[in-house]
Amino acid sequence: MIKAFIFDLDGVLTDTAEYHYRAWKRLADEEGLPFTRGDNERLRGISRRDSLMLILKDRVYPEEEIQAMLARKNGYYLEFIKGISPRDLLPGAKELLEEIRAAGLKSAIGSASQNAGEVIDRLGLRLLLNAISDGHSVEQPKPAPDLFLHAATQLGLPPAECVVVEDAAAGIEAAKAGGFRTVGLGPRQRVGRAEVVAPSLTGVHLGDLLAALTCRL
Repeated sequence: MIKAFIFDLDGVLTDTAEYHYRAWKRLADEEGLPFTRGDNERLRGISRRDSLMLILKDRVYPEEEIQAMLARKNGYYLEFIKGISPRDLLPGAKELLEEIRAAGLKSAIGSASQNAGEVIDRLGLRLLLNAISDGHSVEQPKPAPDLFLHAATQLGLPPAECVVVEDAAAGIEAAKAGGFRTVGLGPRQRVGRAEVVAPSLTGVHLGDLLAALTCRL
């Protein structure tokens, strides 16, 4: 029986990918590193440090410089998200969360972002969520299942009773590794390993998801 949904944040409930791109691009330009929108897509769903390592490629930096770059990127990102509001919710996101709450099910956030809490508050979603697991919650980022396992623990539920909603391949892999049910949002070449795939949450209702997941049993 499905009792909860665990949502990734970026690309699922809101689209902060543009802000992440601008922050990484600013840092990369300052460091003389090549960085394109295609490079930014490859960072989807992974931690800030792992993202920086991908941008640096084979370049070696002392740890203190790495930490300084991570702090700079985060500072740029925080500048960009100051204007986020409920208007930045993706279509169907709030409606689905409200349906989940009305049905007596639980919902949580499972996001690699260390700024998930601030974004959630700016989006006005705090009261619709039972738990938040973010980049501060666990040491091992996606594709390790730790983040979603942490969320399930907060909800007091086993993974098999929770559905993870993700838009990144790393997130789907993490959910499957942890024994969760899965819904993938986006192109099949990215999230096709999920049990149920949809382009986005636009027009998606709780009954649709429960029916589709039941058919996959």
